[in-house]
Order: sequence, then C-alpha cells, then structure tokens
Amino acid sequence: MTNPGAPRSIGQPASGDGRGELEAVRALVHSGRRDEANRRLLALEPGLSGDARGLQAAGEIFMANARFEDALRCYSQAAALAPRDPGALYNLGSVLVACGDLASAEHAFDQVIALDPSDGDAFYNRATLRRWSPAENHLAEMAAAVERVRRPGAEAALCYALAKQYEDLGDASASWSWLARGAARRRSLLSYRVEADLATMAQIAEVFDAATMAAVRSRHAPSGPVFVLGLPRSGTTLVDRILSAHSQVESLGEISDFALSLVRTVGRATDKGDMVARSGRMDFAALGQTYRDSLTAYGRAAPLMIDKTPANYLYIGLIALSLPEARIVHVRRDPMDNGYALLKTLFRTGCPYSYSQSDLGQYIGAYHRLMDHWRTVLPGRMVEIDYETLVGDQAGESRRLVESLGLAWEPACLDFHANPAPAATASAAQVRRPIYRDSLSLWRRYEAELQPLAQSLRAQGLA
Repeated sequence: MTNPGAPRSIGQPASGDGRGELEAVRALVHSGRRDEANRRLLALEPGLSGDARGLQAAGEIFMANARFEDALRCYSQAAALAPRDPGALYNLGSVLVACGDLASAEHAFDQVIALDPSDGDAFYNRATLRRWSPAENHLAEMAAAVERVRRPGAEAALCYALAKQYEDLGDASASWSWLARGAARRRSLLSYRVEADLATMAQIAEVFDAATMAAVRSRHAPSGPVFVLGLPRSGTTLVDRILSAHSQVESLGEISDFALSLVRTVGRATDKGDMVARSGRMDFAALGQTYRDSLTAYGRAAPLMIDKTPANYLYIGLIALSLPEARIVHVRRDPMDNGYALLKTLFRTGCPYSYSQSDLGQYIGAYHRLMDHWRTVLPGRMVEIDYETLVGDQAGESRRLVESLGLAWEPACLDFHANPAPAATASAAQVRRPIYRDSLSLWRRYEAELQPLAQSLRAQGLA
C-alpha cells in the first residue's frame, strides 16, 4: 500500500480467545476469503467492546477488506476507550482521512502530536490535509520538533511536512531545502537497488513477447474488473473517483489482489526472476478465476469493480491473458511533473525509488519502456488518459473515459469531488476538491534543483 496515512498495525492485539479469533480472521483474509472473514469479524466485534487493542486490530482488518465504515466504527470506539493512546488516535485520524472527514482527521492528528510531539508521521499526515497560509501553519512547531527527534524515520517525516507547508506558502527555496533533507534521510534507511526493478521490467517484456500475447482474446462483458493503473501520483485516484461516481461502478481502491492471486496460482518461486519466468507459462484461466473469486469476496454489488492499484502496469500482459473481460485504463502524466510529485511524497510503503533523483529517473524510464512494449503487443487493448488533457478538458475527457468502458454518460461523474466513497490513497485529501490546475508544470519552480532528474529522463528519450 502506497498510502502514506495508512493506519499502523498494532501487532498481536488481544489475549486469550479474542486474540486467537482475530488471528483466524487474518488467516482468512490472507487466503482470499474476505467474505467469510468479514462475517466472523462482525460476529466477533461485540465481544471486543471493552478492548481498545482488539478493536484496533478489527479496524485494521476491515481496512484491508475495504470496509471503511466498519473500520471507522472500530477505531472510533478504540479511541474513546483509550483517549490518551497516540496510536489509537493516529489510526482514527487515518480512517477519517479515507472517509473524507478531513476536519476531524486534523483534530485527531493534533491530539496525537500533543501526546507525542515526536510523531513525525502525524505531523506529515496533518500537513497533507489542506493548504496552509502565513496566518495558519505549523512551521515553528515542526522546525523545533525536527531538531528534537532522534529517530531517522520521524526526522524524514517532519522534513516532508515542512516542505509541504513551505510550498503552500510559496517559499520554494525553503520547501526544497527541507524536501532534500527528508529524501536523503529516507533513502539512507533503505537497502533498495533500482537495478533490480529495471531488470524485472526488462524480463517482463521478454517473457510476455508478441508471440505470447498473440493468445489474447478480449471479450466485451457488462460486468467485470476495471484496472486503473500507471505510476503513483499520475492521476490514477482522480480517474478512479470520476469513474466510481457512476452508478454502475464501485472502487475497491488500492488492493493487492491481482499480485496475491498470481502468487497463489503460480506457487512458491525462488525469487522475483523465477516468478516472472513461471508466470509466462502458467494456467492463465486459473489465474483469472482466482482473481474473480477474490473480488467477489469483497461482497460488492456494482457491475464494474475498480482495482486502482498503480503498479498493476507490471501485470498488463497477465491481465489481458487471464481476464478477457477486463477493462484497462492507463493514466499518463508529464514525466517531470510525475517525478516531482513522487519525490515530494513520503510513502508509507512502496515506491522506494522515489527518494533519489537518480533512482527516480531510471525507474520512470523503465516504466515508459514497458508501457511502450504493452502498446506494441496489445494494440488498442488499453484506454489511455493523459492527466494534463483531463485537467484541461474535464467534461470531454470524462465523457470519453466513461463511454470507453461501455457505459452511458452520467453527469455525476463531473462532480467526482462530491463522491462520498472512501479513498485510501496518497491523494485522499486532494480528490475532495474540484479539479484544479495548480500542479501542472509545478516542477518548474524547482527547475535548477531537479536537473539530475531532467538529465536522466532526457538520456532515456523522455522530454
């Protein structure tokens, strides 16, 4: 999950029978039996009414199952039972963000910071909730906190929070200074090597070559999965909200079901390279059915279900081979704007390439090469949306997007910001606003500082 504000796991939450029941429910989720897990968890919940840690564990499982209202109920009860527990309040703030109650989320993070002034994640998540002004900001408080904290992770989060608020205030120099410090600190904590991801994407293109992809057979169907994918911070959440405002569409958000279905179907692999190699000669029909069963277990009724997991672009070949009825929507964005948007986001998990301009440029280049490959071997299979065009012509592009999925146009899709459905992504706060142009060419404020990224992209043929 890339959402920086995702609730924190509390580990082993309860004791005795309650703990055993919760672990059994977790096992059901891991095996893809989410419907059974939800039934058992709902039955178990009344017995947790006085157990703050047990309720937090239940909330965590509900979040994993995209049951946000159920998670909100559990986290709210946990916070009421433990009003001075920063962890309980943090998790409450996280689910409130997903549910769109940003004012209450801000209050919850305020409480976390009052109880634990070294909680960098709470500072960062609060900073992302709205635009700050010279009259209302936390710059002095955060500058003092960043010099006080001793945990590198908390320091990085505070630096990102300062960068966000300084950018809101129009101070590009201060914003970049804090962002550079935070990114360097975050990168120093990772053992990531971008070369491994580049090799994986090159291997995917080799395994799913034109001969393999010649077996693809598309099938029009009134129902089925819709994959909204692309680099993180490219506009996938915006597209997801536009589509899920339609009466025939519902979003499950960022889920890992396709990757998990692949692992269940292929079986144990020795490493990532072995997994890619084996996936090219697997039973594609079995993979498709495993994934369909996984979506069915969420218990949703809409004919079209969105899987808005950006990194599914790695699996486009497998999606096309295993799910002939699937719709694939690829969201593109200017590489420099996309790169800067990635660089300035502190992800909870995932996107380890986003903390170094060198890593970032190489990764974006490899992603573009892989997408060029999919266009070559799967001509016409994807619907492609450019973020800049969508922002410039919201009505026209939204209509094209909706109709490309075989749906009749509905005006509600233009009011995506009023869509009440939860959104548990890094853009959860932004998509509660009408469409805006502020982020177009935003990278040019930092043109000199971003030259390493620009040079890397130019070297790979990306303007």
